[in-house]
Amino acid sequence: MKTQNAPQSWEIKDRLYILKSGIQPLVFTLPSRHTGRKSLLWFDEETGVQKEIRYATNQASPLVEEQKGSATLGHIVFRDGTLQVPKQKQNLQKLLSIYHPAKDVLFKEHDEVELAIDDLEYMTLEIDALVAAKDLDVDISEAILRVEVGSKVNNMTSKEIKRDLLIFAKRNPALFLDLLQDDNVELRNFGIKAVEAGILKLSPDQRNFTWASNGRKVLTVPFDEHPYSALAAFFKTDEGIEIYQNIEKR
Repeated sequence: MKTQNAPQSWEIKDRLYILKSGIQPLVFTLPSRHTGRKSLLWFDEETGVQKEIRYATNQASPLVEEQKGSATLGHIVFRDGTLQVPKQKQNLQKLLSIYHPAKDVLFKEHDEVELAIDDLEYMTLEIDALVAAKDLDVDISEAILRVEVGSKVNNMTSKEIKRDLLIFAKRNPALFLDLLQDDNVELRNFGIKAVEAGILKLSPDQRNFTWASNGRKVLTVPFDEHPYSALAAFFKTDEGIEIYQNIEKR
């Protein structure tokens, strides 16, 4: 019997199902029949009717209305987050791949092609990040790496910075490329270095930047804004450019 609404390109093959990220108990039992507590219904868009589904090991279709005679109910059990279903169990495969309401919510079918595409996209991103990191100016490298390691970057040699930057680019290429395109990263680093060098001073409540030499106010940090992000944006203003140049000379 041909199951209603099955894809025309349905392929007879072994299939692997995996629980979604974060759901990996040693044993996980998926609802296999419709009950008052667990709704197991599938909406048939052709007829506009919700249809009851269940896993019966002795039936060819997962749709109750297509099952005949007595039904031997089966359990759907994931072990260590996976469930391998051989091609001989077409009823269970179609229940999981087509009809089950938890598909792509609690579990998904393992797709080699989709996985290969994801891997290729990540590898391309990784290559782009490594190529960009390889020839990056040391000042920009320091600015980006400071996001990852904080003030530890102050005690690193240029070779250590280059090495750790390549490691950072490889481990998190998306974040690295985002930071590389962020104009404010280098300006934030400049502001941090100005404070560390004792040229500027950030108040304990992180609300004001002042000149360390005379206490004159440079900038009041807007409410709910990161102080160094605010300082980076300030450096882009007409007044801020003059202060930036003054700090740079020092």
